[in-house]
Amino acid sequence: MDSWFSKTLIKWYLVNKRDLPWRNHNDAYKIWLSEIILQQTQVAQGLNYYLKFTRTYPTVKALALAKEDEVLKLWQGLGYYSRARNLHASAKQIKTDFNGTFPDSYEQIRSLKGVGEYTAAAIASFAYNMPYAVVDGNVYRLLSRVFGIEIPIDTSAGKKQFQELANNLLDKKKPALHNQAIMEFGSQYCKPANPPCEDCIFHLKCSAYKTGRVSLLPVKSKKTKVRNRFFNYLVIADTVGNILINKRNENDIWQGLYEFRLVETEKELSTESVMALPSFKSNVKKSYDVLYISKTYKHILSHQHLYARFFVVRVHARFGADQLTCDLKTIKKYAFPRLIEKFLNNCVLKDLF
Repeated sequence: MDSWFSKTLIKWYLVNKRDLPWRNHNDAYKIWLSEIILQQTQVAQGLNYYLKFTRTYPTVKALALAKEDEVLKLWQGLGYYSRARNLHASAKQIKTDFNGTFPDSYEQIRSLKGVGEYTAAAIASFAYNMPYAVVDGNVYRLLSRVFGIEIPIDTSAGKKQFQELANNLLDKKKPALHNQAIMEFGSQYCKPANPPCEDCIFHLKCSAYKTGRVSLLPVKSKKTKVRNRFFNYLVIADTVGNILINKRNENDIWQGLYEFRLVETEKELSTESVMALPSFKSNVKKSYDVLYISKTYKHILSHQHLYARFFVVRVHARFGADQLTCDLKTIKKYAFPRLIEKFLNNCVLKDLF
């Protein structure tokens, strides 16, 4: 295919690229780390996490030897925690299967847990300059607009067509530079809403711009179904300030993170109705004081909207050694979901106990 597209992109990129730390080397481990962090995260937020991880775990071996709780704690606040668990599992896999050396073939990279076609292509090209074209959300958007492609990007046929086009457009001699350029341009210029089309390097050739369809592309066939969930957290402390916590192990959001005792309901209930539930009573037993009831916190995930309240309760007893607890000094050592972290930052528990 005509190389005008790649040449135009690369020329723009060399002048306008951002100076990001994972672009200043070809260390496959650090490139992989950056790609996993940026899967569901903007660069502005992900940068500090990348720096924290590379300082704490400078090599893949160091990451493999870490405890999962430590990895999740370092990841706290970044969301989509399956990324952190997969990152840790893959580091262990690299230590076991590849003698601690990051794999250098596309197939081996693709075999790592949590690494899909896009991430494998990115690592293979950026670290080893292999000719694999990346196709992420930014690339879908740019290609659909420039070439006027209306096939939905969330269908098998659509994914296949876009991947074939991206492969044909790829500069096989400069795959790393081409991939960086197409992702950067899609991210920084061909934005989802109100891109500056009149000043765009492609505006004379862009099908969407010429036909007034910029806001209509790319096309998706499916609408995300949103589930509402209502969480009533019981922050239960005993007479000496120990607080009950649980580790989420079930196949649900926040697996591996910690939380307080949870009473989930199908709809939002009044304070009185929550406290009358058998599950509330079984957690606090017979003798207790309600010290504080929080406002409702709304937390939005990709497919779920969470509504949470926190009931701070002191029971007139001491917890046994067999129960998982923390206190006000150790609570910050545990990785809590961002929703609970917001509550902890707003509510001064030490003033209540």
